[in-house]
Amino acid sequence: MGIYFSTALVILTFFSLIFILAQIMKNNSIVDSFWGPSFLLAALWTYFVTSEAGTRSTAVTVLMAIYAIRLFAHITSRNWNKPEDYRYVAMRKRWGSKNPMLKAYLNVFLLQGVLSYLVALPIIAVNSSASQKLGILSYIGIATWIIGFLFESIGDSQLKSFKANPENKGRLMTEGLWSYTRHPNYFGEAAMWWGIFLISVSGLIEIPLIISPLIMTYLLVYVSGVPLLEKRYEGRADFKAYSERTNKFFPWFPKKQPG
Repeated sequence: MGIYFSTALVILTFFSLIFILAQIMKNNSIVDSFWGPSFLLAALWTYFVTSEAGTRSTAVTVLMAIYAIRLFAHITSRNWNKPEDYRYVAMRKRWGSKNPMLKAYLNVFLLQGVLSYLVALPIIAVNSSASQKLGILSYIGIATWIIGFLFESIGDSQLKSFKANPENKGRLMTEGLWSYTRHPNYFGEAAMWWGIFLISVSGLIEIPLIISPLIMTYLLVYVSGVPLLEKRYEGRADFKAYSERTNKFFPWFPKKQPG
């Protein structure tokens, strides 16, 4: 059985089990907690079932472990003892009463499984590659991953501290990393996947793996990340002022305001 096919089966089984758990809990939003761990699962599976494990595959698997454990802990602690996320509640309403479980499986869990597999392609490629030497692109990739991890983890931490202060209720977070980009955590997430892609490139044959960071960046910037959050603050004067001085995604110094 090819490693790409077996990994697809592992990811499909994983999300199917999460689907069953979600139906028992009557909460489809628990799938968010398991997005990160799905990549660690792919990394561990390909690392241990192939005979090609070496320096590059060890580096990628370690980075995936750090990424997945932090993301799982962050999302799970944030959503603990809370009702189903509003996004999934809205989905249930759109689906209606006809075959809601089938629609949940296809539109949430199977879809996330497919996306997880596509994004995980560089991981599979590295962990099944005979070329395990770290080259210049690998080191650039590791550096890019570290920058992304710092943006995501520090951005999440700053936002959590900001929200924990009752005095900030109803206010926008515009300090720290949030003064350089309106979405430092999403920028960090994208940067990490560009880093994993760079590590995976040992020759021209791996260039098509760019589909991984492209999919992740597209999802974050145009689908499930930035647009959903920005829509929440649409029409607010403070958000308008914030967006005029702060880049939406790629971090840069705040623009000076006239006057």
